[in-house]
This record gives sequence, structure tokens and C-alpha cells, in this order.
Amino acid sequence: MDTDNDGPSHPYTSSNTVPPGYFSASFERLIRENEMADWASAFTLFDTLETFFDARIDLIQRALTEHRGRLRIKAEEAMNKMKTPAGEDLAENLDREMQKFRIKVQQRLTKLSSTWHSTKVVQTREKVSFFFGVMSVFFSALMFGMAPEWVHIAYTLQALYLLPLRAYRYKKRDWHYFLFDMCYYANILNFLFLWVFPSSAPLWVACYCLSHGTLASAVITWRNSLVFHDSDKVTSLFIHVYPPFTFTVIRHFYPGAEQRFPALLEVPHMSPLYAISLSGFLYLIWQMLYWKFVLVNRRKKIESGQRATSFLYLLNAKKSIIGSFLSKVPQKHREAAFMGGQLLYSILTELPAVFVLYDSPFWSNAFLLVIFSVSVWNGGGFYIEVFGRKFEKELEALRKELAEATARSGRSSPNGATGMMTDDEEPISPQLSPRRKPEPLVAPITEDKKTQ
Repeated sequence: MDTDNDGPSHPYTSSNTVPPGYFSASFERLIRENEMADWASAFTLFDTLETFFDARIDLIQRALTEHRGRLRIKAEEAMNKMKTPAGEDLAENLDREMQKFRIKVQQRLTKLSSTWHSTKVVQTREKVSFFFGVMSVFFSALMFGMAPEWVHIAYTLQALYLLPLRAYRYKKRDWHYFLFDMCYYANILNFLFLWVFPSSAPLWVACYCLSHGTLASAVITWRNSLVFHDSDKVTSLFIHVYPPFTFTVIRHFYPGAEQRFPALLEVPHMSPLYAISLSGFLYLIWQMLYWKFVLVNRRKKIESGQRATSFLYLLNAKKSIIGSFLSKVPQKHREAAFMGGQLLYSILTELPAVFVLYDSPFWSNAFLLVIFSVSVWNGGGFYIEVFGRKFEKELEALRKELAEATARSGRSSPNGATGMMTDDEEPISPQLSPRRKPEPLVAPITEDKKTQ
């Protein structure tokens, strides 16, 4: 059973379900005015966000400059009226408070600016990932129709880039125990067949079954998503979709495939018992190695929380079927139940490949279309729900910071320090004004936006 769900957001949290979110009025208006189909010729979403934030940062700076000027004028007027030593001391204290306030405001603006510039760097990286992700799908479709003999080469070249990059990132996050999962083991077997043992019929059978079984079904089971701007999600989808795509092309659409891969001559038809037994045997080899080197040799690190594994990830996914089942099994039998469930899952998902897909080009294409469509659907849900909700939370956090800064400026104003305010004076803090309410920087959130 494969557990690579686009990389864990945290080893003890589940990402199987996405809670309902909401959008701000400005974001909904943006969607209405720019339909998704027209975005290719209009501004990208990231450019829109950049324009949105730049405009508001400029408004914030202007408001703070104007506010600081009003404070300075009031302070000078107060100092001119104060001739006594006590009044001079009060003026000095007020000047110190104003200086502290200016320093705090400047620090906040500097922090906000640095965060935004770092976001621009992330934005550039995501645009590059988006570009190569889209081009990979495009060229894969071209190769399928025009040069199917290049598909296994494209599979290898992309893996040489994506898999080492994933290993590096997972190692930095202490997620590298996820690299011992079944999906990586199956991909290694695939490359051994493609480039080292193309004449091995047993390896061909095992690779075909595992690719169309455990790997392909993981797209549906673990909600792999086609999210082009996220290189981690692109890598996860590549690991699970490209192997069945490659072996489908070799089996049904590669002209003269028997010359490049002689193993195909020995397997004109798939023997169900032989295929399931062979792939099950290789699966058990991986399972024993995983149990010995991860669950036994690294048990102390896992139990201390220093490392995360697929077993712990699924066990803490309470809302999933597997997590709910494992939580009901006695603790001393959980690992055995987990490994037994993985083996059963692997066998069941290989049955379509053994009985239908190996002999039918039509159903093989339909199978690939289904799993790819699921990834596209999941990716659309990510963009609409998760990304929109993240945007809304960032705006809400910015609004709270500005409200706190405005409240502090009101408490440190000259009138607040002396406890005096004349009837003809406007309050310095908009939040303390009884005459008018400030216009919010973010549209108010109504209840119908909080729920779907």
C-alpha cells in the first residue's frame, strides 16, 4: 500500500479531507471578472496578488506618514504651551514615546516588505514548476501519439531530476523514512527492467502488475493532485502515473517493442496465478526489508517522534478508513495488521491489470484516463478550496496587524498621554472615533462564505 500523499504536511496530521473554506468579496469579484478560461491571456493569479498587496502596502505607508505628521503637529503645539519645568518633562516624555512608536512602525514595515520580497522568490519558483509541469504533460501527449519509443526515456530523465530533489527535501524535513515506501521500491524495479534486465520476463510481469496496481491506485486512494505550481505534488503524481503510462505504451503502442524489450516475447498473455504470485513475492521482499530496517532498527527514533513513517501517518489519520481500522486493533498487533492489509491491497489492485488491461489497449487507455482525471479533479479542488482559503487567511492576518498598530498609536497619542481632548478635535485612532467607523481593508466575512 502506497502512502505518498504529496508529502506529509506534518507526520501526525491527516490531509485526506479538506474542510470547507471561503473567499473574500474582492477575491470573488476577481473570479467573476476574470473567468478561469481567460486567465491564460490575462494576469496570473500571482500577479494579481502582487498588485493587491503592493497597493495596500502603499496605502498603509501613506496613512502612517499622515498619522505621524498629525502627531508631530500636536506635540509641537503642546510643547509651545508648556512653559513650566513639569511641562517640559512631559514634552520630553512625549517625544520619547513618539520616537519609540516610529521605530516600531518602521520595524513592522521592514518585516512586511522582507516577507513580501521572499514571497516573490517563492512565486518565481512556483512559476517555473508550473511551466515545466504543463510542458511535461504536453510533451508526454506528443510522444504518446508521435514517438512512443521515447516515453520510457522521458520517464527516466524526469525521474533523475525529481527523485533526487525529493530525497534532498525530505531529508531536510526529517521525512526521509517515507522514501522507503513501496512506490519508490516499485520505481527502482521499473528502471532495473528498462535499462539493466530488459530480457527478464519475471521482472517484466512484476513491474507491469505493480505499476498498474499499487502505484496507479494510489492516485485515487491517496488523493494525488495535479497542482502544477507545487513541485512536491507534481513529483508525487509523477511517481504514481508515469509508470503505468510507460508500461502501457510499451505493451500496446511501442512499435517493435519486442526487439528493445525481449521479455515481451515470453509473455504474450498474462497468467493470473503466476503474475500475482510473482509480484506478491517481490512485495514481501520489500515488506520484510522495510520491517527490519525501519520498524526494528529505527524504532527508538520513531517512538521518540524524531522520525515519521507511513505507519504513524496512517495511524493518526483518524478520518481515513485505514486509520480508523488501525486505531481499533490492539497496539501489539497493529504493525502486523498494517503489513497484512498492505499485501491484500496490493493483490486486489493488480487484478484489473492481470485479467483485463494486459490484453486490451482500449481498457488500458480508459484506465489511464480515469486515474489522470481523478488527479485533475483533486488539483482543481486544491486551487479552489485550499489556495483560496490560504489567501483569505493572509489578508485576515494583515488586517489584524494593522488594527493592533492603530490601537497602539491611539494609546501613545498626545491627547491620550494627557487625558485631554477638546470637542473640536478629531480622535487620532479611527477605532476610538465615535463619529465614524473605518473602512476595513478586507471585506467583512459573512456566514454564507464560511460554509459551503
